[in-house]
Amino acid sequence: MQLDKAPFSFNSFLRSRKRRELNIWNKKENQDEMSVLEPKSRRVFDLQKKDAVHISLKYAPFFIAFWAVLYLSIVRTQVDRLPKPLYRVDEHSNPESFIAERAEITLINLTSIGPRVVGSVANEVKALKFLLNEIEKIQMESSDYFKFDVDIQEATGNYVHWSMINMYQSIQNVIVKLSAKNSSSGNYVLINSHYDTVPSSPGAGDDGSMVAIMLEVMRVICKSKGPLEHPIVFLFNGAEENPLQASHAFITQHKWAKNCKALINLDAAGNGGREILFQSGPQHSWLMKYYRQVPHPFATCSAEEIFQAGLIPSDTDFRIFRDFGGVPGYDMAFVTNGYVYHTEHDKINVMPKGSLQHTGDNVLTLAKCLGNAQELNDIVQHSDGHVVFFDFLGNFIIFYTENVGIIINIIVCVIAIIAIGISLYVMAADSAISLKSIFSRFGASFAVQVAALAVGGGLALLNALFMDAIGSAMSWYSQKWMFAGLYFCPLFFGMGMLPACYLEKSRKDRLFLGFRIQLLMHSHCLFLVAVTIVLTYFRIRSAYLLMMAVLFYALALIINLTAKCYRSVYRFGLIMVICQILPFLYYTSLTHIIYDAMVPMAGRSSSSSNPEIFMCGIAIFVTILFAGFIIPLLLFFRKARVLFSAFLIVALIFIIIASTPLGFPYRAKTAAQRYALIHAHRIIHDADKTTRVEESGIYVFPQDRNVKILDENTKSIGQKHMVSDYCAKEMFCGMPFYNHRWYKARDFSFWIPIEEDPYIPGEAPRLVLLSSNQLVDPFQINYEFELSGPDHMTIFIDLTDQGRIVNWSLNETMLTENWQSPYFIYFSWGKTGTALKFTIIVEKTLETFDKPILEIGIGGHWTHAQKIRPKKYQEFVNSLPDYSTLTDWVATYESWIF
Repeated sequence: MQLDKAPFSFNSFLRSRKRRELNIWNKKENQDEMSVLEPKSRRVFDLQKKDAVHISLKYAPFFIAFWAVLYLSIVRTQVDRLPKPLYRVDEHSNPESFIAERAEITLINLTSIGPRVVGSVANEVKALKFLLNEIEKIQMESSDYFKFDVDIQEATGNYVHWSMINMYQSIQNVIVKLSAKNSSSGNYVLINSHYDTVPSSPGAGDDGSMVAIMLEVMRVICKSKGPLEHPIVFLFNGAEENPLQASHAFITQHKWAKNCKALINLDAAGNGGREILFQSGPQHSWLMKYYRQVPHPFATCSAEEIFQAGLIPSDTDFRIFRDFGGVPGYDMAFVTNGYVYHTEHDKINVMPKGSLQHTGDNVLTLAKCLGNAQELNDIVQHSDGHVVFFDFLGNFIIFYTENVGIIINIIVCVIAIIAIGISLYVMAADSAISLKSIFSRFGASFAVQVAALAVGGGLALLNALFMDAIGSAMSWYSQKWMFAGLYFCPLFFGMGMLPACYLEKSRKDRLFLGFRIQLLMHSHCLFLVAVTIVLTYFRIRSAYLLMMAVLFYALALIINLTAKCYRSVYRFGLIMVICQILPFLYYTSLTHIIYDAMVPMAGRSSSSSNPEIFMCGIAIFVTILFAGFIIPLLLFFRKARVLFSAFLIVALIFIIIASTPLGFPYRAKTAAQRYALIHAHRIIHDADKTTRVEESGIYVFPQDRNVKILDENTKSIGQKHMVSDYCAKEMFCGMPFYNHRWYKARDFSFWIPIEEDPYIPGEAPRLVLLSSNQLVDPFQINYEFELSGPDHMTIFIDLTDQGRIVNWSLNETMLTENWQSPYFIYFSWGKTGTALKFTIIVEKTLETFDKPILEIGIGGHWTHAQKIRPKKYQEFVNSLPDYSTLTDWVATYESWIF
């Protein structure tokens, strides 16, 4: 017998499948959840299951590509955007505009002098003459509205800088006061940049570019007819690299210093790009009111907090003006192309005209604004606290006071918590389950989300440790795209795979897929709320970054709740995507900026720390912000675990690339590896005046993590010894440390004894004991010394036995604050080098009264002399790879016990 087949009905199949699933769920739920009316339950579940369909995996690449296109088409173009430079032919139609071509010509002429090291003829004579000639030309073009006062400061002084005394003698500043002839204001605006450079560098970016910009700004203002209520002081600083000596000389000694009420400090940690405002104030939010008027804003208080936390291996004159003069203002600097910073590659040919135009337009605007700012009449009255500030893709600036920021953070967090609470209530009502049950699920989702963040971050950190352990650190140094695979892909994998597995395991849950994914997103928002509150409590202004993520998610959630789109996968996802576009653009632009600045800095941060961990930490932080609400949207796609596994595969591929020659970090000129070498001769005397140590060698100060690359080259000249091996026996290791940073890197620096003595281009440092007299106190002896030598010297002071230094003629801070010996003094002179006389009063004990216990070591450094290298050392220098850049000079070290 043959049966007739009934026609197949797809709708009937779906209805029967829903009935089966509904029966399974009804059996599974607790009794309290079954008390809901059956008709309503059936209607709700039918609606939920209708919208619980996964999206096909084939659309996932398009979803990911959408965000990639946003980054490439908007972020990359906006972040790297520079204004069109103006040329001299444009001056007629732009009479009061900054002309980039003029600034470029000035910069060419300045850098043609060559490296301008403090104490050199180039810095103390040629650069100074150049500046005076340029100022004279500007003065001749000036309108009758203005008057000029030009002064050359020559100063001597000292102060404590980090962990050393910083002493200077006869350093020079060129200072111009520009004022309206009818002005009676005693409140000045100070604009500062420095014309000196580090050894071997022509200093086009640091800081010749800013000197040229200041001269052009001065010229443009002078040709106008005002108005200018307050005088502007242009400080051309002659000793910043020493470090920060000339700014200290001006703010503590110059006749115009006390009148300076606002500051524009201009510096560079790179060459080109846009200058970033990375410090403002402090305590003066009104400054941002004027910065808002600049045509090309680029600023963030996060950079300020990073800088002030000491995470950047640099400092600027801003700190000197702030700490010693109480002058509020702006600290602005180039940070792009930091690869050439402080190297011979910092040349004019890599400085775009657009960068000069960008900074020139901004500085000109700020100079005019501050020159007419009423706040300068009483800046104390306008001191209203720190400020939160940031720009959006260089288009506009947002700022508010720190106290307002605290209120905003709290309000946004409260709104987000309320919105999440309402969403949970709606989920319970629409799913016909109790609030207790929904909160239980929310708790589980929160645990899963936090665990996912931990897994993603843990995988990225594990990779950072692994890359360093296998000797493949900094593979991203010249190819920043490596970050995508090395750190971001492991993060995406960890942040997505664990939730995907959780959803798969709970696929029979009565709560439909859309709601379960929303619970994960709510959990991420709650996590951000918690961190925001903690950062706000500690008054960390960068909390605004997390607040913004919470704000836009809360906005999307409110829209979904109001429009009842939370029931539909597609409408819910669309609203979430739309509301994530702006924060995604901001966070990825910030990521681009941070890596653009920080990656080159890894090449000069010494080898004491693993840069992989720092760069990985940045990736973790920004990924939580820009991808925390995007990764969960990928869970709507079918086979999400396959999708997240692809991220892991990409990460493995990048790890392989990084560990091969393809991941080699350096490139000649554009991303060179830095080497700092000193060919030194050192002599150490015992208390009986006999010579205990006398040898020559090469001191190697490591600049980055990959210092072992140099091992094969060093074998050709001698055996390498770690500098720290000498520290237990000798004061300051018996080495000619150039400054305190060299001493801090002693555990990773090395000394290579060689037979060739360095060619000393002048008189070696000479320390003479003029007298040693017993004071009224029978155990106190006053030692008087005289020191002469090159324009860069270091003085090391310690006691070899019981006793203490009770006073000296040097800066007294170390003694009054009971600093532990030994003491580090950096001493340099500029125009002239008269002998330095100083006294030290030592209090001895009965046991040590007849013993020499005062030890003094003197390091002499010839940082700008013509290099004459002995044959073997020259061969070693020639053997360095072409991807290296070298800074070297000769030095001496000699110590005595008195």
